[in-house]
Amino acid sequence: MSDPQTKPANLDHAIEEANQPPFAKGPPPLSSFDLVLHHDGSWTHEGQSFRNQRLRDKFDVSVRYLPEEGGVHVVQIGRFRGLVDVEEAGFFVEDIDLARGKVKLSDLGEDTMDIASLTTSPIDGALLCRVKHDLEPKGVLARFTHRAQSEFMNAVEDSGETIEVAGKQVALPAL
Repeated sequence: MSDPQTKPANLDHAIEEANQPPFAKGPPPLSSFDLVLHHDGSWTHEGQSFRNQRLRDKFDVSVRYLPEEGGVHVVQIGRFRGLVDVEEAGFFVEDIDLARGKVKLSDLGEDTMDIASLTTSPIDGALLCRVKHDLEPKGVLARFTHRAQSEFMNAVEDSGETIEVAGKQVALPAL
């Protein structure tokens, strides 16, 4: 029989854990709550479209890609993190800077334009490219907005085979 004055060795550890502030060990586990980012950039929650433009704008800039958690997309606002079901691409190319070879993304980030990764959407033919190679070696899919795609296509040389990026002629992949 154990001495009532002697506490188990793991009790000190349990007390220390209980006294930690919320999220001291990291964010809470992720779970799905039926949030969908559609191919056209629209959002739905439980099948209902977002009607509040400010909320949509906040979600657009709050998308994160988490390779360490299995390569999932989340919306992160403060400590809140929610899984996002991504229909096609978690990020959108909002603007292009061909002189610098950069793309501006929907999360307000900027990345190098990866011309070799260009492809078209099987849904509607929109341009797609790979970004965020620092998070994922093969890159994460980003979809061009109408404006960015129009600007890109207007810069393609007359032959349709090259585009000038950062002062160099770059061959376009077969699209």
